Amino acid sequence: MQIQIRWSDVEKSDALGQHVNEQVEHALRNVGEHFTRVVVHVRDDNAGKSGPNDKRCQIELRPAGADPLSVEDTGDDFFKVVTTTTKKLERAAHNFVDRHRKR
Repeated sequence: MQIQIRWSDVEKSDALGQHVNEQVEHALRNVGEHFTRVVVHVRDDNAGKSGPNDKRCQIELRPAGADPLSVEDTGDDFFKVVTTTTKKLERAAHNFVDRHRKR
């Protein structure tokens, strides 16, 4: 499974990139084989200006042979936002796999 990170209006950070990869891999550790690609969008909605909840993380999960799943969250800190978004990703991925196993 391929993990891609897209940076928008935020300076690319090796530490944040590593955090994203670790969190996504952890979230999908038991179900990753059902998905082909993960695209993580990290964005500063205020483009460098300060403001509440201006850090956004959206994650698109691409299952093989099905429509993509998408989760997102906002907050004041990129690391926290990535963590909460990947928790949503984990729930969505497990729900997807459970639904498709029952078919």
